[in-house]
Amino acid sequence: MSGRPRGQRAAYRVRQPGPAYDDEVQAEDRGTEPPHSGRATVPTLSGPVSQQSSGARRREEDWGTSALVRPEKDAGAPRTDAGAPRTEGHKKRAAWGPHGGAPGSGSGGEGTSPAAVMAGLVRTMRPRQWVKNVLVLAAPAAAGVLTRTGPLLATAAAFAVFCAVASGLYLANDAFDAEADRQHPKKRNRPVAAGIVPRRLALVTGVVMVAAGIGASFAVAGTGLGLVVGLYAAVTLAYSAWLKHEPVVELAAVASGFVFRAIAGGEAAHVPISHWFLIVTSFGSLFMVTGKRYAEYMELGDERSAHRTSLAGYTKGFLASVRTMAAAVTLTAYCLWAFERASQLPGGAAFFELSILPFGLAILRYALLLEQGKGGAPEEVVLGDRRLQAIGAVWALVFALGVYAG
Repeated sequence: MSGRPRGQRAAYRVRQPGPAYDDEVQAEDRGTEPPHSGRATVPTLSGPVSQQSSGARRREEDWGTSALVRPEKDAGAPRTDAGAPRTEGHKKRAAWGPHGGAPGSGSGGEGTSPAAVMAGLVRTMRPRQWVKNVLVLAAPAAAGVLTRTGPLLATAAAFAVFCAVASGLYLANDAFDAEADRQHPKKRNRPVAAGIVPRRLALVTGVVMVAAGIGASFAVAGTGLGLVVGLYAAVTLAYSAWLKHEPVVELAAVASGFVFRAIAGGEAAHVPISHWFLIVTSFGSLFMVTGKRYAEYMELGDERSAHRTSLAGYTKGFLASVRTMAAAVTLTAYCLWAFERASQLPGGAAFFELSILPFGLAILRYALLLEQGKGGAPEEVVLGDRRLQAIGAVWALVFALGVYAG
């Protein structure tokens, strides 16, 4: 026998319950070997201990506690959430995305069906982003020409053109940014970054949609609209290629997309655009874009530069200052524009002047949402905040009364 009190058995090692455990306990009580075939015995502090001949497991005893030590081949292997060793295959699948599309390749995941690829293409076109194209209606609505069939149809066609071109540019942008999007906590789930939609397919589809949209714009309203849409596409592609890496410049490039939409509406309906209208549109766009960058800056933390290079050149204070400046200029320019419209349409003067109140409240509400970290996706803010929508509806109603009452 081992020469130690039988009651101290559990203080030296831990056995797994079951028949083998019972045999081992009874054998130790008798001072004999347990009747397990295929095992060899080795001397320990507590007497003979059963050990598998394969050497797959070994016990580590620490005078009162024991730990079951894994075989050496598993000791350093990273673990998955389920507890199984993470192999090279796991690592590759994690890098490629849940659907197995290799980064940089032209093929989607092996198990991705055509229906899933098509659905991924539609998602990548960002139908929710089409709400931005409502700016195409701004100039014709302010001029009061949407009640006429010709300007209304031309404006609707311009809206459709911008939806097609913008969606094509989103496809191309996601193809360019697939690697960077995989570093973002949310954007890594985009179809191209996740490997659902092949990068080559996204790029080719995007180019076709942009070319078709530019061609249609010339057919809809002539050279003016065609040039505006072409410039919008050129600036956006330049942004995707290199301007996005330049701090401050990239803010102006993104904001210009909203300005091009507003100008396109005027070109389609053949209405002149006020200087104050352009200032409101320009700085209002800068306000929203800077808020988006501020949200990304706060959300990504120390990894912000891995996702967007330009974020490394910003500071929290700088983005807050630009946002405040843009909001102030937007509100001031809108006041001057409202007074100008009031002088042009005396019958609706009171409504134009009253529209300043809900416009200012909308700016303040959006600024509050930005401070709460909700500005990363402006379209989600606009479509998801009921208070902001109510303020916007009141503004649209008061402004429309000014336009059509005058």
